[in-house]
Amino acid sequence: MAFIPRHFGPDPAEFEGRYPSRSKQALFFVRNFLKHPRMVGSVIPSSRFLIERMLSKVDWPNTELVLEYGPGVGIFTKAILKRLRPDATLLAIETNPEFVQFVETWVRDPRLLLVHGSAAHADAMLAANHLPAANYIISCLPYAAMSPEDRDAILRTAHRVLRPGGAFISYHYTPAMLESLHSIFGSIRRDFEPLNIPPAWLFYCQR
Repeated sequence: MAFIPRHFGPDPAEFEGRYPSRSKQALFFVRNFLKHPRMVGSVIPSSRFLIERMLSKVDWPNTELVLEYGPGVGIFTKAILKRLRPDATLLAIETNPEFVQFVETWVRDPRLLLVHGSAAHADAMLAANHLPAANYIISCLPYAAMSPEDRDAILRTAHRVLRPGGAFISYHYTPAMLESLHSIFGSIRRDFEPLNIPPAWLFYCQR
């Protein structure tokens, strides 16, 4: 299987002011939820409070490589890029081709690699792009909508592609994922963000 990344750049400022408004992002998000409810976990994009709480757990000065699972319309993607070192890399993996097209149109940055495919193949994507193990994985995937087999494959691959001490950070709308995460990651810290629709549980899982 070939994984063809989109490299962007070199001038992110070229697109400043042209990124769609929050309402237009939400409308695009809702349309995709109605078309692909099993691929999109919520009818409303993540709140800025959830984004800030998740990304505050990252040691940005010492981060070289971040994987993003399920960038959607790029809300987390843009927030990650704002915090990422100039010499670091963000590999974003998205299964929905419409979201891939949206992000590659509106999010331009030379540090971004956008790949259309499944996070279950993240190890092959890293190898294809000659990238090392990741410092962090920021996951926005709707695991509750997946089959147990698909969910297990993604989580086990996530553990493999993290460097020792690296972390898998994800959010969920119930704490039901905790058992699956405990079966793969030894150390897990929990958090909760009420200012999101719906409110979200956060899990910080260290390799």
